[in-house]
Amino acid sequence: MDRNRSGWGDGVFDALVALALLVIGLFGTAPAGLNQGVGTGRATYPLVVVAAIALAVRRRWPLATLAVVTAAATAYLVLGYPYGPILLSFFVAVYTVAAYRPLRAAAVACGLALAVLLLHVFVGVRSLGLLGLMPAAAWVVVPFAVGTTVRLGRESAARNRVDEARRLADAERLRVAREVHDVVGHGLAAIHMQAEIALHLLAKRPEQAEAALTAISRTSKEALDELRVTLTVVRRDEPVDERAPAPGLAQLPQLRERLAGAGVPVTVEVDGEPRALPVAVDLAAYRVVQEALTNVLRHAGPATATVRLRYAPTEVTVEVTDTGRGAVALPGGTAGYGLAGMRERVTALGGSFTAGPASAGGFRVYATLPLEEAT
Repeated sequence: MDRNRSGWGDGVFDALVALALLVIGLFGTAPAGLNQGVGTGRATYPLVVVAAIALAVRRRWPLATLAVVTAAATAYLVLGYPYGPILLSFFVAVYTVAAYRPLRAAAVACGLALAVLLLHVFVGVRSLGLLGLMPAAAWVVVPFAVGTTVRLGRESAARNRVDEARRLADAERLRVAREVHDVVGHGLAAIHMQAEIALHLLAKRPEQAEAALTAISRTSKEALDELRVTLTVVRRDEPVDERAPAPGLAQLPQLRERLAGAGVPVTVEVDGEPRALPVAVDLAAYRVVQEALTNVLRHAGPATATVRLRYAPTEVTVEVTDTGRGAVALPGGTAGYGLAGMRERVTALGGSFTAGPASAGGFRVYATLPLEEAT
């Protein structure tokens, strides 16, 4: 629909250009002849009209338009009529070929047009000889250079749009991968721990194993619900369930309860007056806490964790510490996707992020998220 509208607009513009050059040719040719002391003839205005009218389809058929205009302009000059507005039509035709056709095809076509146009320099009624080559060549070289520059600029802009679209798509894929990693990783870690507890208690204390299995059921349902919300936001063609809460710090109580069921007691401390945060900041803060606690569950061993939130006028800080065994070396010496994902979330919002062994033992994750840049 937009392409058709654009093509219709281009056609109207080209028709207006043809009409303008037609008017200029009809009313400007005679004065040009008087200034040069050259008269007009019976074929003067028909050739001017043909050259101008052909431009109405210049972008649809640029090569055919150039051929018609070149033939009309060459016949006009060979007959000895004055240099005048018909050359403007020739100028526009050459420019159009250079701007809308591939460079090689445009160069060949414009070179042929120049060769034909130069016939009047040698065989015309007003033959100018070699002195007429430069002025005649300028009517091809200049519009060809302008048209080529415009085409290259347009192609560069198109490439930039494609690159930007690709960059945005890559960023979106990374964001989705990070969201899925956080949601699924946390849920599976909690389920794994609860399943280990259930297997350990099943033979000796089945009533407690039942509680662990119930926690597994609840944790899996919550993880699936959160994953569904995340994927629904990505698949924008599907309606979002308004009843499903968006992930944020308001869900810390459920997260703490989930970790407690998996055997990791979590204490939450809040400094300052809690308030509504920008959506991006709220989500990033929650994901930092979620991933940090998931790492505690996976790597810290028997441990407790403390989450500290501090609300300041211009920022919110998140600190997660544990009493576990501290940093665990991963295969290959990598820092793991979790820490990298947290750092990317925070720095993307203009914040700062640190993670490493805590001074009192265990591990510490600390993030600062500015509020001004995110609003």
